[in-house]
Amino acid sequence: MKPIVVAFALVLAAPAFSATLQDVQRSLAATTSMTADFTQTSASGATSRGQMTIKRPGKIRFDYGKGATFLVVADGRTLSFIDYQVGQVSQWPIRSTPLGVLLDPNSDLARVARMLPPEQSPVPGTSALLATDPKRPEIGKILVLFQPDAAAPGGLRLAGWRVTDAQNNLTVVTLSNPQWNAAVSETAFRFSDPRQRARPPGKGV
Repeated sequence: MKPIVVAFALVLAAPAFSATLQDVQRSLAATTSMTADFTQTSASGATSRGQMTIKRPGKIRFDYGKGATFLVVADGRTLSFIDYQVGQVSQWPIRSTPLGVLLDPNSDLARVARMLPPEQSPVPGTSALLATDPKRPEIGKILVLFQPDAAAPGGLRLAGWRVTDAQNNLTVVTLSNPQWNAAVSETAFRFSDPRQRARPPGKGV
């Protein structure tokens, strides 16, 4: 058999990449911060882009760019969706959202998550972590995708995720151009509250 044919046969025979739950846990524990560009596709097919910043434990920011009328940010305890156009803020405890799996360094993944077989990953070459809390089905489920990357903490790169809410609506987030474990200011996880500007004078807080 010719060398090129042998090499091709070996590639075909190579097993698909498959990270373990312990691999994912180590990678997340080694990631103190991360920035990346993101593309978000909603259930309606609408696409948004911006920059994501993570600082563990519990902090994340989705900046949709100059001119955007909304912002998503978590300050360590609370995930906030700020709509500046209508002056509203919606909030949830971070642990009661699918993103809690990524942001809580003490999260017991074995309790709420499992690795899917390689052939069930929606993106070839990735390992898929499926997390759902049977005691809280109302928060939906998250499918987190990881790719092997020697430069990433723990050798795994967070490639994105897919969130399915209680109404079975799917939101897909894809990450690119990641940077890890750089210093991130706490001010990145604060926001200007539009409700304060809307209060009539003398009404207090």
